[in-house]
Amino acid sequence: MEKKDLKPAGVFHYFEEICQVPRPSKKEEKIIAYLKAFGEKHKLETKVDEAGNVLIKKPATPGMENRKTVVLQSHIDMVCEKNNDVKHDFLTDPIETEIDGEWLKAKGTTLGADNGIGVATELAILADDSIEHGPIECLFTVDEETGLTGAFALKEGFMNGDILLNLDSEDEGELFIGCAGGIDSVAEFTYREVDVPAGYFCCKVQIKGLKGGHSGGDIHLGRGNANKLLNRFLSQASQKYDMYLCEIDGGN
Repeated sequence: MEKKDLKPAGVFHYFEEICQVPRPSKKEEKIIAYLKAFGEKHKLETKVDEAGNVLIKKPATPGMENRKTVVLQSHIDMVCEKNNDVKHDFLTDPIETEIDGEWLKAKGTTLGADNGIGVATELAILADDSIEHGPIECLFTVDEETGLTGAFALKEGFMNGDILLNLDSEDEGELFIGCAGGIDSVAEFTYREVDVPAGYFCCKVQIKGLKGGHSGGDIHLGRGNANKLLNRFLSQASQKYDMYLCEIDGGN
């Protein structure tokens, strides 16, 4: 399989396009500009609010003007992580994609399908005039990954739909009418810095090559979590060896 064989063709065409546009959380200026240019190219009403959320409206197919207005929503930022041996600047570099079997993957970085595939789906619908539909409003929100601040900043009247469908899901062919909440925990502790004793040596321990997954949607699958595995290793090793911790880093 090659990238040109991916279906729906329109969706993956636009996904490949937005992979060329850097879009870290809180740094969505380039993807916002891309969406504005898309709206202008297709002569669709486009507006941007103070937070950076973008709304593109597509009129109903003639004869379907009285249908309920549907809002399709996705977020335009992505989680930006890379392997330590990969040189990549998420502020300037495009995401490099490749086909691996039946999967579309990124080369050493996060892919950004969360929620780039939702964004691409909306763009494909907006660009396709063969689809019969009522009024459509496509909402693209900013900064979902680090606090949903774009969605929280939406003001009354920015959109006027009757039904909203959020396209940020890990499951195909299913509609969700509710979801679990989330909670953040902040842990604080004190520690004492000391000099490295004579005769000690430094070593670097890295956990990599895990299957990965979503900490919410895949939590029930029992997959390894790199942070937990690393801390479990350090805890057990410290019971056998006299160790000092210089630095620890994980997650995003």
